[in-house]
Amino acid sequence: MKSGTRLIYQFKITLQEIEPTIWRRILVPAAYSFWDLHVAVADSMGWLDYHLHMFSFGKPRKGTSLYIGIPDDELDDIQVLPGWKTPIAAHFTEPGVAAVYEYDFGDCWLHDVLLEAILLKEQGVKYPRCIDGKRACPPEDCGGVPGYHRVLEILGNPDHDEYQETIDWVKGQTRGGRTYQPDKFNPEKVHFDNPKKRWKIAFSRR
Repeated sequence: MKSGTRLIYQFKITLQEIEPTIWRRILVPAAYSFWDLHVAVADSMGWLDYHLHMFSFGKPRKGTSLYIGIPDDELDDIQVLPGWKTPIAAHFTEPGVAAVYEYDFGDCWLHDVLLEAILLKEQGVKYPRCIDGKRACPPEDCGGVPGYHRVLEILGNPDHDEYQETIDWVKGQTRGGRTYQPDKFNPEKVHFDNPKKRWKIAFSRR
């Protein structure tokens, strides 16, 4: 297993069940915990981080998986390791290792998280970084994949009875309250929060 403060992990994150594909490529410190990685994945995708999340290795919910995220009483059928205590280097041991990242257990957004490469830090470069990607993240709380397709259908038809209502609603479900443009994504505009600050905010609500 490679580890060290000078190493960087390159991940590709791909949202499942949607075509054309919504994906991101990010660079994060190898010293990250799974909580830190969660924040980087959510921020690069565009999720607002209102909901629970979980990483799984193996076959999800089949009794043979490892689960890492936020332990919760509602998940009493599986044991979830706390992400903030679990280093990513302990499980992403070499390029080619993959996990599934689930966000929002209601809408059930599943992402493939693939470790593509282990690199050396570049001097003067700030991490984490988003270096590539395609298409905007679905709006928060839109109802999963079926709801997302319905939003696209409405937005594609200005004569639809719910067109203006949907435009206004979507602005409240995206980062920065922007007008939703499904085909647009600019990696240079991704802002990554401090994971420690996000942790304090998240657990002050619990």
